[in-house]
Amino acid sequence: MSEHTLVQCTFERHAAAILDILNDAIIHSTALYDYKPRQMQNMVTWFEAKRAGNFPVLGIEDAQGTLLAFGSYGAFRAFPAYKYTVEHSVYVHKDQRGKGLGPRIMQAVIEAAKAQQVHAMVGAIDASNAASIALHERLGFKHVGTLPQVGFKFGRWLDLAFYQLLLETPTNPVDG
Repeated sequence: MSEHTLVQCTFERHAAAILDILNDAIIHSTALYDYKPRQMQNMVTWFEAKRAGNFPVLGIEDAQGTLLAFGSYGAFRAFPAYKYTVEHSVYVHKDQRGKGLGPRIMQAVIEAAKAQQVHAMVGAIDASNAASIALHERLGFKHVGTLPQVGFKFGRWLDLAFYQLLLETPTNPVDG
């Protein structure tokens, strides 16, 4: 693990690798409720939204600079009173799963949220994704609800489970 480096991801350096990781999840799993692989233009828009919202995109690279995992967050809902709540996502390259990268990138995302004075982190997880649920529970996330049969993929209905972590930030929350 010492040869792995936590990095701030950039479009120029990491967009293609992030796209590959996301597309593998779209094609082979219910981690994303998309049907079709995304295109590079989606990454342009995605990175711009992260930049505009001042949302981090963190990654873990190996010694050769290959992106092994990434995580980020964005707005939970588009209403002002949700300003202290984010929805996060974390993905690990298919060949790197089970090697401890999930907890490491999640912890980095949590620390970034604290630094940005976030109060609530929400993860929307396919209810059958036992590995992601276990990871979230190990990090202190609590199950706060499940929406039954809100997705349909691979010929079956999917339940969406919500997990939440409350942080001790912000130090001085304000209305408006």
